[in-house]
Amino acid sequence: MSVSTRFPRQPKRPKQPDPDAADTAAEAATAEEPLTDAGPPPDGTAEQIPNDASAEGDTAGGGTWRDRHPSTARTLAHATTALSALLVLLALLLPNQLTLLTPSQFARIPVEGILGAALLLVLPPKTRRAASAVAGAGLGLLTVLNLLDIGFNEALGRGFNPVYDWTLLGDGESFLQDSIGRTQAIGVAIGALALALALLVLMTLAVVRLGTLMARHSAAATRAVLALGTVWVACTALGVQEAGVPVAAESAAGGVENRAQQVQASLADEQAFAKVAGADAFAHTPGNRLLTGLRGKDVIFTFIESYGRSAIEDPLMAPGVDAALADGTKQLRAAGYSARSGWLTSSTYGGGSWLGHSTFMSGLWIDNQQRYRTLTAGDHLTLTSAFKRTGAWRTVGIMPGLTKGWPEGSFYGLDRVYGSRDLGYKGPKFSWSTMPDQFALSAFERLEHGKSNHTTEQAKQRANPHHSKPLMSFVILTSSHNPWAPLPKMIGWNEIGDGSVYHAIHQAGKQPADVWQHTAQIRTEYGKSIQYSLHSLIAYLKKYGTKNTVLVFLGDHQPLAKVSGEHASHDVPVTLVAHDPSVLKRISGWHWTPGLMPAPKAPVWRMDTFRNRFLTAYGPRPGSAPSRPAS
Repeated sequence: MSVSTRFPRQPKRPKQPDPDAADTAAEAATAEEPLTDAGPPPDGTAEQIPNDASAEGDTAGGGTWRDRHPSTARTLAHATTALSALLVLLALLLPNQLTLLTPSQFARIPVEGILGAALLLVLPPKTRRAASAVAGAGLGLLTVLNLLDIGFNEALGRGFNPVYDWTLLGDGESFLQDSIGRTQAIGVAIGALALALALLVLMTLAVVRLGTLMARHSAAATRAVLALGTVWVACTALGVQEAGVPVAAESAAGGVENRAQQVQASLADEQAFAKVAGADAFAHTPGNRLLTGLRGKDVIFTFIESYGRSAIEDPLMAPGVDAALADGTKQLRAAGYSARSGWLTSSTYGGGSWLGHSTFMSGLWIDNQQRYRTLTAGDHLTLTSAFKRTGAWRTVGIMPGLTKGWPEGSFYGLDRVYGSRDLGYKGPKFSWSTMPDQFALSAFERLEHGKSNHTTEQAKQRANPHHSKPLMSFVILTSSHNPWAPLPKMIGWNEIGDGSVYHAIHQAGKQPADVWQHTAQIRTEYGKSIQYSLHSLIAYLKKYGTKNTVLVFLGDHQPLAKVSGEHASHDVPVTLVAHDPSVLKRISGWHWTPGLMPAPKAPVWRMDTFRNRFLTAYGPRPGSAPSRPAS
């Protein structure tokens, strides 16, 4: 006979439940360990009373894991709560710069946590759960952005811009592949994505859990919030600090406000810059009036990767680099060349070389990807396209770091662009750099420069009419790109061949993982890479330069902060070398330092001012007649 038959009494009709009370009870059940009693059957029948045998079976081997291990369950619940509180505290206090990541940074009271807790205490249950989830997701996103800021500040000397910096993450992944290998780089990328997703999910769960616990223990939570609020106000009024850091914190709110202003400014900048790019003092200057002071010269614009002011002035790196510049000055002087050097303030730092290239060439301040896209989509006059407009030069680009299509070549006015696959290199990659600088310059001589200078005028006309013109070249040297291991070495120009000779040099070189273990070693290897690039360029000019050669070489940006130091300037050296004295005479008013190394107090210009100064210096002199246009 069933239990129901023996106990025919009907259960009492329950009272109509209060919705808020039911929500609160449900939250309490999820916040702490669940009750062991399963409650009445869902079908509404009378409660069944287990017999002694079934009760003993449940006690011995049935029930939930929490029933069998109540002490462990309570410990895990308390630990989860503590970890949730710690996670939220870290999110509220996490700085966006690595140098600020100190213990005192986290020994503070975040006002956002106090206000958020007070708000959750007064909200009804359903609204509270929704607000907790939104706040948790927001804290997770804020943490991800702060971590991106830390990475960007270390690499590029600026924070992450959420409007147009997402595309740079792909470049970072490509750099990792070149530095540590494809497999490891994919692992790092997957790990970073998993971390971002975990932060969003775990932060949401943490805030929801804490909100539920506060609702269950509202009296104690209210007292705690009032006490912390009082302490925060007192610390603010008294200016209490711990290791120079204010105890009363409001960094998270300030960070959110800064992000909002950054997004607004970035969106407004796009339209404002488009108007600036459309205004150009040389836009309508006819070709026969451009660059009249350089007619007949072979002009080479060369960028040396990461060649910054720190390479010349830092006590650890400067001795070797300065010696290379001093020796190069003597060698070129003996070969009949003279040089003048100054400083330019780059629009980028630590990376983003193309931003420095476009700033230098266009005369516009290109410090983000959106400006770069706007610029290259238009027809703004660049130094290289100015040479093309004259019709008096053949224009080429030598870009060993270019591994895919580059539609910007037409914007820069280049008749021919040689990427990494066009230079005939059969040797190994040196970390990020696809080939050594000496090989790139050798290929430049073989493919273009030598054809313009080492054949007779009649032969050039027969082979290719374009080669009857002098050459304007845009050359990018990449051997000094981080991670600066392994590094190539100078060899005889007649030994270069197709680059296979570099396999032995590559195998004998250091590995990035070994170099990057110590900051001093990184800086030392960086200095060696700059020396190599300078030796390659100076040796090339000495061997293959002519009386008509004009060389302008400069750095694109400073190396990252791990090398150049915290709060380093954005200055890079710039040098103009020529055999013809009249070329340097035209820039005598610039007051640059004689030689290849600029003096500490040499003029410092913004990089975007160079184009106008250069076009003005080498344009027609006042009262002079314009040159006849080239046929």
